[in-house]
Amino acid sequence: MRLVALYKCYMPLLWPFVIWVPSGCFAALRKLRSIRRSIPTSVYQTLVVALVLSRLDYGNATLAEIPSQLCRHLQAALNASARSVAGLRRSDHITATLANFQWLRASECIQFKLATLVYRSLHGLAPRYLYDDLRRVADRPSRRNLRSASSCQLEVPRTRLTSVGDRTFSSAGSRLWNSLPRDITECQTVVAFKRKLKHFLFSL
Repeated sequence: MRLVALYKCYMPLLWPFVIWVPSGCFAALRKLRSIRRSIPTSVYQTLVVALVLSRLDYGNATLAEIPSQLCRHLQAALNASARSVAGLRRSDHITATLANFQWLRASECIQFKLATLVYRSLHGLAPRYLYDDLRRVADRPSRRNLRSASSCQLEVPRTRLTSVGDRTFSSAGSRLWNSLPRDITECQTVVAFKRKLKHFLFSL
Protein backbone atom coordinates (compact mmCIF):
# COMPACT_ATOMS: atom_id res chain seq x y z
CA MET A 1 0.00 0.00 0.00
CA ARG A 2 2.86 2.38 0.77
CA LEU A 3 4.36 1.80 -2.68
CA VAL A 4 1.04 2.51 -4.36
CA ALA A 5 0.65 5.70 -2.36
CA LEU A 6 4.20 6.74 -3.24
CA TYR A 7 3.51 6.12 -6.91
CA LYS A 8 0.39 8.30 -6.86
CA CYS A 9 2.32 11.10 -5.17
CA TYR A 10 5.38 10.74 -7.37
CA MET A 11 3.85 10.74 -10.84
CA PRO A 12 2.50 14.34 -10.65
CA LEU A 13 6.10 15.50 -10.13
CA LEU A 14 6.86 14.49 -13.75
CA TRP A 15 4.42 16.96 -15.22
CA PRO A 16 6.53 20.13 -14.61
CA PHE A 17 9.16 18.54 -16.86
CA VAL A 18 7.04 16.96 -19.56
CA ILE A 19 4.33 19.64 -19.82
CA TRP A 20 5.33 22.96 -18.27
CA VAL A 21 8.98 22.89 -19.29
CA PRO A 22 8.26 22.29 -23.02
CA SER A 23 5.61 25.01 -22.84
CA GLY A 24 8.21 27.40 -21.47
CA CYS A 25 10.56 26.37 -24.26
CA PHE A 26 8.00 27.16 -26.94
CA ALA A 27 7.28 30.53 -25.29
CA ALA A 28 10.99 31.39 -25.30
CA LEU A 29 11.26 30.36 -28.96
CA ARG A 30 8.38 32.64 -29.92
CA LYS A 31 10.18 35.58 -28.31
CA LEU A 32 13.49 34.72 -29.93
CA ARG A 33 11.97 34.46 -33.39
CA SER A 34 11.24 38.20 -33.28
CA ILE A 35 14.98 38.89 -33.47
CA ARG A 36 15.87 35.94 -35.71
CA ARG A 37 16.64 38.06 -38.80
CA SER A 38 18.47 40.76 -36.87
CA ILE A 39 21.36 38.65 -35.57
CA PRO A 40 23.80 36.09 -37.07
CA THR A 41 22.78 32.44 -37.03
CA SER A 42 25.62 31.54 -34.66
CA VAL A 43 24.44 34.11 -32.12
CA TYR A 44 20.85 32.95 -32.48
CA GLN A 45 21.89 29.34 -31.90
CA THR A 46 23.77 30.37 -28.77
CA LEU A 47 20.66 32.10 -27.45
CA VAL A 48 18.52 29.04 -28.19
CA VAL A 49 20.95 26.78 -26.33
CA ALA A 50 21.15 29.13 -23.36
CA LEU A 51 17.47 30.08 -23.06
CA VAL A 52 15.66 27.02 -24.42
CA LEU A 53 17.79 23.87 -24.27
CA SER A 54 18.96 24.72 -20.76
CA ARG A 55 15.34 24.31 -19.63
CA LEU A 56 15.18 20.82 -21.09
CA ASP A 57 18.52 19.87 -19.57
CA TYR A 58 17.84 21.11 -16.04
CA GLY A 59 17.16 18.21 -13.67
CA ASN A 60 16.40 15.80 -16.50
CA ALA A 61 18.28 12.93 -14.80
CA THR A 62 15.15 12.47 -12.69
CA LEU A 63 13.27 11.52 -15.87
CA ALA A 64 15.18 8.28 -16.42
CA GLU A 65 13.09 5.64 -18.18
CA ILE A 66 9.94 7.72 -18.42
CA PRO A 67 7.34 6.42 -20.87
CA SER A 68 8.05 7.31 -24.49
CA GLN A 69 4.75 9.16 -24.85
CA LEU A 70 5.86 11.58 -22.14
CA CYS A 71 9.32 11.97 -23.63
CA ARG A 72 7.74 13.09 -26.91
CA HIS A 73 6.82 16.41 -25.28
CA LEU A 74 10.48 17.09 -24.57
CA GLN A 75 11.54 15.92 -28.03
CA ALA A 76 8.98 18.21 -29.66
CA ALA A 77 10.52 21.24 -27.96
CA LEU A 78 14.00 20.08 -29.00
CA ASN A 79 12.90 19.59 -32.61
CA ALA A 80 11.27 23.02 -32.68
CA SER A 81 14.51 24.56 -31.42
CA ALA A 82 16.56 22.88 -34.13
CA ARG A 83 14.08 23.90 -36.85
CA SER A 84 14.13 27.48 -35.61
CA VAL A 85 17.92 27.68 -35.79
CA ALA A 86 18.13 25.94 -39.16
CA GLY A 87 15.19 27.82 -40.65
CA LEU A 88 13.25 24.65 -41.44
CA ARG A 89 9.55 24.16 -41.80
CA ARG A 90 7.57 22.07 -39.35
CA SER A 91 7.18 19.29 -41.95
CA ASP A 92 10.92 19.03 -42.67
CA HIS A 93 12.90 16.10 -41.31
CA ILE A 94 14.97 16.94 -38.26
CA THR A 95 17.29 13.96 -37.68
CA ALA A 96 20.12 15.22 -39.89
CA THR A 97 19.84 18.71 -38.41
CA LEU A 98 20.15 17.42 -34.85
CA ALA A 99 23.22 15.44 -35.85
CA ASN A 100 24.73 18.48 -37.58
CA PHE A 101 24.26 20.58 -34.43
CA GLN A 102 25.64 17.73 -32.29
CA TRP A 103 22.44 17.76 -30.23
CA LEU A 104 21.39 14.55 -28.54
CA ARG A 105 17.76 13.52 -28.63
CA ALA A 106 15.67 14.07 -25.49
CA SER A 107 15.94 10.47 -24.32
CA GLU A 108 19.70 10.49 -24.97
CA CYS A 109 20.10 13.74 -23.04
CA ILE A 110 18.49 12.05 -20.05
CA GLN A 111 20.83 9.08 -20.37
CA PHE A 112 23.82 11.39 -20.73
CA LYS A 113 22.96 13.31 -17.58
CA LEU A 114 22.20 10.17 -15.56
CA ALA A 115 25.39 8.38 -16.64
CA THR A 116 27.45 11.47 -15.84
CA LEU A 117 25.85 11.64 -12.40
CA VAL A 118 26.73 7.99 -11.78
CA TYR A 119 30.32 8.63 -12.89
CA ARG A 120 30.64 11.62 -10.57
CA SER A 121 29.16 9.62 -7.71
CA LEU A 122 31.60 6.76 -8.16
CA HIS A 123 34.56 9.15 -8.25
CA GLY A 124 33.58 11.23 -5.23
CA LEU A 125 32.45 14.24 -7.25
CA ALA A 126 28.78 14.10 -6.21
CA PRO A 127 26.95 14.18 -2.86
CA ARG A 128 27.72 11.26 -0.58
CA TYR A 129 24.12 10.10 -0.42
CA LEU A 130 24.19 9.35 -4.14
CA TYR A 131 27.33 7.25 -3.83
CA ASP A 132 25.76 5.35 -0.94
CA ASP A 133 22.95 4.25 -3.29
CA LEU A 134 25.41 2.50 -5.62
CA ARG A 135 26.95 -0.92 -5.01
CA ARG A 136 29.92 -2.24 -6.96
CA VAL A 137 29.81 -5.94 -7.86
CA ALA A 138 33.45 -6.23 -6.81
CA ASP A 139 32.56 -5.13 -3.26
CA ARG A 140 30.53 -8.26 -2.57
CA PRO A 141 32.65 -11.17 -1.28
CA SER A 142 30.37 -13.72 -2.96
CA ARG A 143 30.99 -12.19 -6.40
CA ARG A 144 34.68 -11.31 -6.32
CA ASN A 145 35.56 -14.38 -8.37
CA LEU A 146 33.04 -13.62 -11.10
CA ARG A 147 34.00 -11.99 -14.40
CA SER A 148 31.70 -9.04 -13.67
CA ALA A 149 33.75 -8.23 -10.56
CA SER A 150 36.58 -6.89 -12.72
CA SER A 151 34.44 -4.85 -15.11
CA CYS A 152 33.41 -1.91 -12.88
CA GLN A 153 29.81 -3.09 -13.01
CA LEU A 154 27.22 -2.10 -10.43
CA GLU A 155 24.62 -4.18 -8.70
CA VAL A 156 21.07 -3.54 -9.85
CA PRO A 157 18.80 -3.64 -6.80
CA ARG A 158 15.58 -5.58 -6.94
CA THR A 159 12.41 -3.51 -6.96
CA ARG A 160 8.80 -4.36 -6.35
CA LEU A 161 7.16 -1.67 -8.46
CA THR A 162 8.65 -1.15 -11.90
CA SER A 163 6.88 2.19 -12.44
CA VAL A 164 8.67 3.69 -9.44
CA GLY A 165 11.41 1.37 -8.19
CA ASP A 166 13.02 0.81 -11.59
CA ARG A 167 13.27 4.57 -12.12
CA THR A 168 15.23 5.29 -8.94
CA PHE A 169 18.82 6.48 -9.17
CA SER A 170 20.22 3.25 -7.77
CA SER A 171 18.26 1.06 -10.19
CA ALA A 172 18.11 3.09 -13.42
CA GLY A 173 21.60 4.47 -12.91
CA SER A 174 23.14 1.05 -12.32
CA ARG A 175 21.42 -0.50 -15.35
CA LEU A 176 22.55 2.33 -17.59
CA TRP A 177 26.10 2.16 -16.24
CA ASN A 178 26.30 -1.59 -16.86
CA SER A 179 25.15 -1.10 -20.46
CA LEU A 180 28.04 1.23 -21.29
CA PRO A 181 31.23 -0.06 -22.93
CA ARG A 182 34.17 -0.63 -20.64
CA ASP A 183 36.35 1.99 -22.30
CA ILE A 184 33.77 4.59 -21.26
CA THR A 185 33.26 3.53 -17.65
CA GLU A 186 37.02 3.34 -17.10
CA CYS A 187 37.70 6.93 -18.21
CA GLN A 188 39.97 8.80 -15.81
CA THR A 189 38.44 12.28 -16.16
CA VAL A 190 34.95 13.70 -16.42
CA VAL A 191 35.83 15.47 -19.68
CA ALA A 192 37.00 12.24 -21.32
CA PHE A 193 33.97 10.39 -20.00
CA LYS A 194 31.53 12.94 -21.41
CA ARG A 195 33.28 13.02 -24.77
CA LYS A 196 33.24 9.24 -25.19
CA LEU A 197 29.71 8.94 -23.81
CA LYS A 198 28.33 11.50 -26.25
CA HIS A 199 30.07 9.78 -29.14
CA PHE A 200 28.62 6.46 -28.01
CA LEU A 201 25.08 7.85 -27.78
CA PHE A 202 25.41 9.40 -31.24
CA SER A 203 26.55 6.04 -32.62
CA LEU A 204 23.28 4.48 -31.46
